[in-house]
Amino acid sequence: MTTIYDVARVAGVSTATVSRVLRGSDLVHPNTRQRVLAVIETLGFVPDASARGLTRRRKDIIGLVGLDRGGDEIDIERTSLLFIDHMVHATENVLRGTESSLLLTFGSPGELFGKRVRSLAAQADGLILAEEFLDQGELRALAEQIPVVVIAGRRDQTAVDVFLVDNTGGMTAVTRHLTQQHQYQRLCFVAGPKDAPDAVERRLAFEQAVAASPGSGIVAVVQGDFSEDSGVAAARTLLARKSLPDAVVCANDQMAIGVLRELQRAGARIPADAAVTGFDDVHASQIIDPQLTTVSQPFRDLGSRATHRLLTRIDNPSLAPAVDVLPTQLVIRASCGCQPQA
Repeated sequence: MTTIYDVARVAGVSTATVSRVLRGSDLVHPNTRQRVLAVIETLGFVPDASARGLTRRRKDIIGLVGLDRGGDEIDIERTSLLFIDHMVHATENVLRGTESSLLLTFGSPGELFGKRVRSLAAQADGLILAEEFLDQGELRALAEQIPVVVIAGRRDQTAVDVFLVDNTGGMTAVTRHLTQQHQYQRLCFVAGPKDAPDAVERRLAFEQAVAASPGSGIVAVVQGDFSEDSGVAAARTLLARKSLPDAVVCANDQMAIGVLRELQRAGARIPADAAVTGFDDVHASQIIDPQLTTVSQPFRDLGSRATHRLLTRIDNPSLAPAVDVLPTQLVIRASCGCQPQA
């Protein structure tokens, strides 16, 4: 029976190189890859999956961890692709070209969910956290056991690879548009979870942009949790006040859509009585009426880059952690008071 050692000897490479070729690693030179594949075909070598897994101590499983925010799903959360859905699709698309399968777990932060994450880590070659929800010590300890990449993490993170978007630039752009283009003076912010790095950056950028706009001020900050239902609750809080703000700036689209629709149900006109903006540019933001002015972030690129980085780190665990910040783009639609851009 032909073995991996026979293939390595005939091809003039190490068994490690043959193994990399078999699992589709990018670390093999194309000419070497072709030579090894030719020898495999000539010798009729058929690798045994279980034996190969034991040899290289691989499970051919990539774990992806997502957070459940809010309570029961409502409205667009049942019908639209949201942030985590895009991360799953992007990761799965990358893994289609490999032998690895994707294993998912979702839950709310806490000790029970932490146990599930550790259980998943024991079954996988590497983990993608779709949001940074572990404290620094827990994250560092996890990264010492298994390769970890974080999406939507802190930009000052040093323990693991992080991929995030330019929250500051995006939120600054939409806030300046409201205060400078429309001259809105009384602004409200619907904030995301206090433990979410994206939410923290977006709130800080909003506050700084308003402070830098003479004549404008913040009349209310309402705490949300990124869910549409928390946007509904925020709108009810605003409706209980004597008057609505000129503009309601939301930390994500789900909350913005909740705000917009609840205000409309109460008889408010958007944007005549109050402008509403979001952040993310999920598909639902394009089909509600009025269409939502928002900040677009590159969902698929985030998931794809994070997955490629994790596969590279699995092959080379000694790589230094890196932080990659992807650009965002202001998308002008009708909910802020503008005519939509072409």
